[in-house]
Amino acid sequence: MLSLFADRTYRHLFLAQIVALVGTGLATVALGLLAYDLAGGDAGMVLGTVFTIKMVAYVGIAPVAGAFAARVNRRRLLVVLDLVRAAAALCLPFVTEIWQVYVLIFALQSASAAFTPTFQATIPDVLPDEARYTRALSLSRLAYDLENIASPTLAGLLLAVMSYNSLFLGTVLGFAASAALVVSVVLPGAKPAAPRGIYDRTTRGTRIYLATPRLRGLLALNIAVSAGGAMVLVNSVVLVRGVLGLDPTALAWTMFAFGAGSMIAALALPRLLDHVADRPVMIGGAMVIVLTQAGLAGSIAASGLGWPALLIAWLVMGVGYSAVLTPSGRLLRRSSHAEDRPALFAAQFALSHACWLVTYPLSGWLMTRFGPVVALICLAILSASGALAALRLWPREDPETFVHTHDNLPLDHPHLKGNRRHAHRFVVDDEHPRWGSQL
Repeated sequence: MLSLFADRTYRHLFLAQIVALVGTGLATVALGLLAYDLAGGDAGMVLGTVFTIKMVAYVGIAPVAGAFAARVNRRRLLVVLDLVRAAAALCLPFVTEIWQVYVLIFALQSASAAFTPTFQATIPDVLPDEARYTRALSLSRLAYDLENIASPTLAGLLLAVMSYNSLFLGTVLGFAASAALVVSVVLPGAKPAAPRGIYDRTTRGTRIYLATPRLRGLLALNIAVSAGGAMVLVNSVVLVRGVLGLDPTALAWTMFAFGAGSMIAALALPRLLDHVADRPVMIGGAMVIVLTQAGLAGSIAASGLGWPALLIAWLVMGVGYSAVLTPSGRLLRRSSHAEDRPALFAAQFALSHACWLVTYPLSGWLMTRFGPVVALICLAILSASGALAALRLWPREDPETFVHTHDNLPLDHPHLKGNRRHAHRFVVDDEHPRWGSQL
């Protein structure tokens, strides 16, 4: 994987991702402290609203942004969005009312909803070889996992010598550094797309996504992984501090176990995917999530919750989590033309976060109302439903190229070259509006 860093463009984009992630992590810590200052005992409600705003921005803004991302200069767009995020973060230390936090977070997360899928759609054009792109996906997964470890640690060190408001300046510097790194390279231009109306452009990514069997399977897997991930991200603090009565250090180690499992899978996946298809790896990862939740529920019901059992469960859960998420970019790349890629990545971004928008509050409600055993069982059932739906929606035989017949085009159409029946790499587009051998 380290050979990828010989490519200057990729190296600078990866560093841009790293510094932006660290800045975002610092902001997450600072926001919690800011919410407590502004709302006291109601800080949890404020943060819950902040996370809801984040998800709403992701679900609502990403498809609109993806519709226009292919029509503007990518580098200029990414830099402007980084600067918008930096400006919003720069204002956060000066807020005095809760509603101001909400407005600034919506602005920041709306920019992120446009930035992230555009950035993700650029990497396949920078690294067109699938093997190299697969390794880039693993590096990206590692970056997210390391950020979950590094940012809280860095925030703790900084808070020993400065106020939490100063952490927002670290966020500003992270986004500014990201913008500078993007400016320093020349990005591949977006392929010109046919002129389309606003509605067509806004919905195109979602329509391609839902018309492609392997991507319908990916959506089902997003449900499976969000149900398991929400159990970890929402309820770990309740399990460690409330049920086990352990200190914050134990919570940090518990979250570290989840991140470590994810990193182990991300490091192993490139070689595995050289020999095994995406489908069994990703569905297998979802089943790992299901079995881990069910196993932990059974362990708690039988003998109560123990910290070693929780650490092992979260480690294994992290492996399944990464096994599903890391290869997803390969499916999106395989299922689109270059000109449709930004819209398709935006659709994945929005639809996957729509799953989290459901599972975040569901996991918290189940834990609060019924306790860990019922929460784990219910979320395991939801994860299993997603995995089983993926098995049905994503055919075992999933060739990129297959023979198909066009009845939907006149014989003199340039695509046909005088032959209605032909074979080529198949993706849903204007000439192929639906999946199948008969069009």
